[in-house]
Order: sequence, then C-alpha cells, then structure tokens
Amino acid sequence: MLGTLRDAFGPLVEAARDIAAILVVIAFFQIIVLQQPFPDLGKMVVGMSLVLLGLAFFVRGLEIGLFPVGDAMAHAFVRKGSAFWLLLFAFALGFCTTVAEPALIAVAGKAAEAAAQDGMIQAGHEAMQDYALGLRLTVALSVGCAIVLGVLRIIFNWPLHWCMMTGYVLVVATTYIAPHEIIGIAYDSGGVTTSTITVPMVTALGIGLASSIRGRNPVLDGFGLIAFASLLPILFVMVYGIWVTA
Repeated sequence: MLGTLRDAFGPLVEAARDIAAILVVIAFFQIIVLQQPFPDLGKMVVGMSLVLLGLAFFVRGLEIGLFPVGDAMAHAFVRKGSAFWLLLFAFALGFCTTVAEPALIAVAGKAAEAAAQDGMIQAGHEAMQDYALGLRLTVALSVGCAIVLGVLRIIFNWPLHWCMMTGYVLVVATTYIAPHEIIGIAYDSGGVTTSTITVPMVTALGIGLASSIRGRNPVLDGFGLIAFASLLPILFVMVYGIWVTA
C-alpha cells in the first residue's frame, strides 16, 4: 500500500520540492524587500498549482514514455545496421522536436516584434509572422544537423572537445560579420533549443546509441549531443540574419 502511494504521489512531492525554492525567493523579496502584498493572490495560487501538476505529470511522462522510446529506437537502428535511416531519424528528431519547443516559439515571436520595431523588417503582421517562422525553421534545421553530427561523433568516436572548439571558432568568426541586431538572438537561440521537448529525446538517443555500439561508453560517449544542439543554432541564426539583411 505504501509503495503504491509512493509511486502515485512521488512525482508530485518531488515537483513540490523543486519549486519550493522559487516560492521562497518570491515570498522573501515580495514581503521583506518590497514590503507589498501579492497582487491577485488567488490567481497566483491557482497558477502555481497548475505548474506543480504540470511539472509532476511532465516528469512522469518522460520516465514512462520518452526516455524508453528514445533508448529502444537507438538500439533498434543499430541492430538494423543502416546508417542512412539512423541519420535520417536523428535529423528528423532534432528538427521536429525543436519546431515544437514552446520556448523557441516565444523567443521567435519576440524577436520578430523587436526586428519590426528596429526597422529590420516591415511592421506588418504577415512580415513578422514570416520572420518568426523563418527563425524557427532555421533553428530547427540547425538542431537537426547538430544531432546528425552528434550521432556521427558517437559512431566514429570523434573527440568531443575538438568538435566543440572548431564549432566555437566558427561562431566567433561569424559574430564579426553578422548584423549586430541578430547576434543576441542567435546566442539565445542556442539555449532555448535545449528545452523541455528536445533534451529528453536527444539524451535518450545518445545514451541508447552509445550503449549499443561495441567499445562505446554510455557515460563518456552517450552525452554531448545537447552540446551540438546548443552550438549550431548560434551559427545558423547569424547566417540567417546575414541572409535576411543582405
């Protein structure tokens, strides 16, 4: 009975523990520093309750569904022995999960608004939508390519540090020729791509792939795909900015 209750309410308790620190910080600054009551306390309580439930369900869903699926598919592709289908799956996984990232959708929309205010694009609704969509597709394309590079690194056992150093040299070089207005957006794009949807699937793929290939260590070789997914969007978005303003 206790075990069943622990399994049922365990994710909820863990989620409550995780957000407790956030609540303490907010309460401290609101009450002690600002010395003001919480604005619309009822809505805040309802919102935090929804966050708590959503976080608990999300974490539990990762454990039940996404992690096992990603790991199982990696093993299956290795057994199939087809590099083409493995790389195609890696690209499609990176592309589709990034397009669906809520953080990227929000950042692309704000970037379009800022670009319109700055005069980089027309201020019309259609132009802003096209700019935001182009930015999202550019980032998604970059993450798809990044996951392919990460998979190739695992297969051929390329040193991760050399790959990353080469990538950041290209990023720094591109920064000097990219429009100043796009640089901040580009660097932020590297962070929003590694969010709630992309990270679980990509991590499961990397660990499953490293576990399936003889001579690879899941700890040493299974991780690193997220690093590629953070790096390439910076480069791709700056190139996108060069192309848009050309």
